[in-house]
Amino acid sequence: MADIGSIQTLESIVKNFASTLDRIWREHANWSQITKHSKEWWNNDCKSKLEAYQNMRPLLNWKDFRKIVKITKHSFFNNKIQEISFKNKKP
Repeated sequence: MADIGSIQTLESIVKNFASTLDRIWREHANWSQITKHSKEWWNNDCKSKLEAYQNMRPLLNWKDFRKIVKITKHSFFNNKIQEISFKNKKP
């Protein structure tokens, strides 16, 4: 604080800080495309069943969508559990 003797010095310090922060952010930030269904288990089957429901709106299409989501999630998480147990060498 004692080194800041003028407004120009303060502005210079703030600009340096901002440029350093901006550079660090660009180096370490991850770009991701966030969608309505950003889930690892979401696949094209889920997408097509949802689109079929959204286009027609019958209850049967909604049930088909929920069924495929349940099957897809079950399969995905079973695979994840197997990966983790294999990686840790524990059941």
